[in-house]
Amino acid sequence: MPAYMIIVAELEDPDGFREYAQAAGNLIGKFGGEYIVRGARRSVCLEGDWPDEQKIVISKWPSLEAAQAFWNSREYGEIRKLREGRARVRVRLVEGAGS
Repeated sequence: MPAYMIIVAELEDPDGFREYAQAAGNLIGKFGGEYIVRGARRSVCLEGDWPDEQKIVISKWPSLEAAQAFWNSREYGEIRKLREGRARVRVRLVEGAGS
């Protein structure tokens, strides 16, 4: 069953964050992931308090286990260090509906 990783990021250093984003983007395919939404240049808040400055990233994975293998990998652990001090993020992994 597919899984989706949903990330809400508030960028503190957008230029520095690009290095992290590029490195992470180069790695997700190795673990079977693909981006569905990456940054969302255009979005519309339909309800609630959702500042435009918050960036959204959604990636699709073959399974929860595949996404967790990526997240817990040594390679991503090194890449995640590039994000430190450049963004505050919230990350949620959810299982999708079956096909």
